[in-house]
Amino acid sequence: MTIFDFSATKDLSDWMVVDDVVMGGRSDGNLEINEDGNGVFYGKVSLENYGGFSSVRYRFDTKEVSDYSKAVLRLKGDGKRYQFRVKTDQYDRHSYVTYFETSGEWETIEISLKDLSPQFRGRQLRKPNYPGQQLEEVAFLIANKVAEDFRLEIDHILFE
Repeated sequence: MTIFDFSATKDLSDWMVVDDVVMGGRSDGNLEINEDGNGVFYGKVSLENYGGFSSVRYRFDTKEVSDYSKAVLRLKGDGKRYQFRVKTDQYDRHSYVTYFETSGEWETIEISLKDLSPQFRGRQLRKPNYPGQQLEEVAFLIANKVAEDFRLEIDHILFE
C-alpha cells in the first residue's frame, strides 16, 4: 500500500511542518518538492529557548493496515538519525516511534510495525506497541539534542 509517493503527486497540502516553535524554540523546518520529484524535509534544529526538534507530518483519512507488517521508506539522508512516527488516530497525543540512521546515500529502510513503541514528548509510555490496525498519520522528526542543519530527501513511503 502506498502511503505517499512524492513522484506521483506534487500536492503537499496534507503535509505540515511542526517545529519546536510551538513551545518557544527556534528550529526551522521546511518541506518542498525538488526538481527530481522527491520530497525534501530540510532546515535547522536550534537548541535556543529549550528547543531541539523539527518534524513533518502527513495526515490522511483512516487507512486499514492490519494486512501489513512493515513500513518501507525510500530516502536519502544526510548521515543523521531521524525518527519515523505513526498515529492510529490523528487526535492521539502519543505517536508510535522508531529511530533510523541515514547513510548519505539513497537507501530503502524497512521498519517492522510491531516494533514502533508509544512515546509522548520524547518519553516512553507504558502502553503496548503499535497495534497495526489503522493509520491516520505518518511523520519524520529530527531531535538529536544538538544544533544542526538537516536534509532528508524522500521518494516514497509504503506499507508491505
